[in-house]
Amino acid sequence: MSLPLEGLSAVVTGAGRGLGRAEALELARLGAAVVVNDYGQPGRDGSGEASAGPAEEVAAEIRAAGGRATAHTGDVADFQQARKLVELAITEFGKLDILVNNAGILRDRMVFSMTEGEWDSVIRVHLKGHFNTTHFAAAHWRERSKAAGGPVYGRIVNTSSEAFLAGSAGQPNYAAAKGGIVGLTTSTALALAKYGVTANAICPRARTRMTEDVFAGFEQPADGLDPLAPEHVAPLVGYLASPAAARANGQLFVVHGGMVAVVDRPRVRAKFDSKQDTFTYDELDAVLTAHYAERPEGETFAAAEVLGLKRT
Repeated sequence: MSLPLEGLSAVVTGAGRGLGRAEALELARLGAAVVVNDYGQPGRDGSGEASAGPAEEVAAEIRAAGGRATAHTGDVADFQQARKLVELAITEFGKLDILVNNAGILRDRMVFSMTEGEWDSVIRVHLKGHFNTTHFAAAHWRERSKAAGGPVYGRIVNTSSEAFLAGSAGQPNYAAAKGGIVGLTTSTALALAKYGVTANAICPRARTRMTEDVFAGFEQPADGLDPLAPEHVAPLVGYLASPAAARANGQLFVVHGGMVAVVDRPRVRAKFDSKQDTFTYDELDAVLTAHYAERPEGETFAAAEVLGLKRT
């Protein structure tokens, strides 16, 4: 019996730990040959010396289980290193079929305290890192499609976050980057569909070193299923990377434990038409002030409510 990803090759960024590791192992389990990318810095803020260790260990784990894998330790936020990453997959496995973008860092601070460097570094790794690999993978698929005279096989799975959906007071850089990734994903989905390529994004809920603050108080249960284990996110990534997901394109998913939610695009909540040709300040004051007076003040949501979790 053939595996769903047999004969396909994948790149997974940030795959040395946490979600990326679980995703790389799942793609390999489903039959894909995997390039395991991780820059290997020990700090979740991107600090510390880069190390080949994490990527090499995951690649070795895949090979020990009978799969095919090679490690790449470059920085995906560097344009040329991202090019070399994609080229490595093509050189090692003949082509690239699947790109999973997961690499990221955190440099949390309130917007009034955040430095320019803290903003730039998070945008660079998350958003630029996603763009860099997508750019070179897209060029590869476009070239193959032209040579073949028709569509080829390509899958992109990007990593966003519910921080962009609901906001995150101490993470304006992270929330902005994750929102940008959704925009990049939907744009890419439209641009590459004619070449046979799909692009989707996930908002995973998982307990990793990146989310240790977010899920403080939601400890791993002593018995039974841990809904925040990274391994529960990986099957959706495997599905979106597979031929079975050919009709899923430009979609956003929230995933954790035994739950997958398909997020609808924004809808208009309320609409107001001027009684004149255009609105004046006074007319807007009358209709919008009344509208918001009927809603909870500020209409903000606690993180636990957004995540659908309760503290124990």
